[in-house]
Amino acid sequence: MRKFEYLKPDSIKETISILSQHGEKAQILNGGTDLIVGIRDKINQPEYVVDIKVIPQLNKITYSEQDGLHIGATVTLNEIWIKDAHDTGRNIIAGDLPQMIKLVRGWSEHPYLMVQELDESFNALLMIGYHSFGSSSSNPLSHTLSSSTLNYIKLNGEYASEFLIHGYAAAAMGVPVVFVSGDEGICKEANKVNKNIKTVAVNKGVGNSVISIHPQLAVKKIKESVESILKGDINKCKIELPEHFKVKISYKKHVSAFKASFYPGMKQISSTNLVFETANYFEVLRMLLFAI
Repeated sequence: MRKFEYLKPDSIKETISILSQHGEKAQILNGGTDLIVGIRDKINQPEYVVDIKVIPQLNKITYSEQDGLHIGATVTLNEIWIKDAHDTGRNIIAGDLPQMIKLVRGWSEHPYLMVQELDESFNALLMIGYHSFGSSSSNPLSHTLSSSTLNYIKLNGEYASEFLIHGYAAAAMGVPVVFVSGDEGICKEANKVNKNIKTVAVNKGVGNSVISIHPQLAVKKIKESVESILKGDINKCKIELPEHFKVKISYKKHVSAFKASFYPGMKQISSTNLVFETANYFEVLRMLLFAI
């Protein structure tokens, strides 16, 4: 292997200067595989290798009305995370997914629950297969977090769905919720919270039944809608986080409410209902983890 000088600029300006100075003698290292293999096999013989992977400006997805969607040169496709969030958390057939994804299966018991591993570095959150809040008539399977333990959860006086609970978690980290699909009720709720969130309703509850569109049509609509929203200004999809949170939890059994009433800050207001208040949303998530 021919010797070369390894350069690691920390800005686009410095990179341009290096490339202008050395011309064809310099080659860019981004993903790395093709270049390194080429050097090893003596197909490529650069005198300078310019590593651009650490330049912050190149590792971002940004949008402006003037320039549209811009995906930085070092943004990688393996930054797609999927949380299997139904029941056991082991439902998705991993072999059917693209190889660049990371699949979170099971339940870690972290307070983020259905958005485990989400943090400020994510550009967007998509929710697929969601249902209406507990006690809603929009879906015969409607529930919030636990169909066996709870009647419903209310956040600041509004019935809380799993979309809202986890949408607020995303809001706390500045991550926009760009897409929601599921029953008609959850889609209406999402657009009530933020009209810019793209939604696809795939079924509608009627009593103990559902009226659904064809599965292939559902997949088609979801693909088209996700592609459409990601081409727009996703920052418009950010959910506004309240400054204060009053959580009311209604339990099916009085003994469950009695046990949960001993969580710090919890107040019992009836045999089956509790109230918890805080200005810190993470404390809401922590409470839900231990009280349900």
